[in-house]
Amino acid sequence: MPISQAEADHRAASDAERIAWVDEQDCQLGALPRAELRARGLIGRATFILLFNSAGLLCVHRRTLSKALYPGYWDVAVGGMVMADESYCESAARELQEELGIGGVILRECQRFFFDQADSRLWCAVFTAVSDAPLILQPEEVLEARFMTVQEALAEASVKDYCPDSLQALRAYLEIQAEHGAV
Repeated sequence: MPISQAEADHRAASDAERIAWVDEQDCQLGALPRAELRARGLIGRATFILLFNSAGLLCVHRRTLSKALYPGYWDVAVGGMVMADESYCESAARELQEELGIGGVILRECQRFFFDQADSRLWCAVFTAVSDAPLILQPEEVLEARFMTVQEALAEASVKDYCPDSLQALRAYLEIQAEHGAV
């Protein structure tokens, strides 16, 4: 299925963004364009925001077909690459606002982990947020979104294409919750 010109333009702009380049210990080495970081197999920083509503349901969304990684996949977290001049928290707030139109909420960082696959090498920070505000989907990145239980999302991930990095983020969050007796 072909992508629209707007999606192609968005992807080109996204590939040119300067991303924080880090080593395997998450120490910043500099900044590189996103496409170069990915092409050279270098490590970047990323944020994953698990958005819940006040009923405890998780927001799950489907990525557009123009995404360089996991096009059309379902995703349990919004987020993205940390820009060269951003902190993890600043990136998380920006991504939540851009992708779902949610701003002014408390972001709680709960875990960091290293994600290492051939097409994606990332130091990841996992955040949670709670909001009942209406979602405003960014059309260049999000096709659709809905709320479901965490268990429903994990079950669906066994039969549908879900982003492996955000599933790891969700599992990291669940491990922390289990350690604190909150699950």
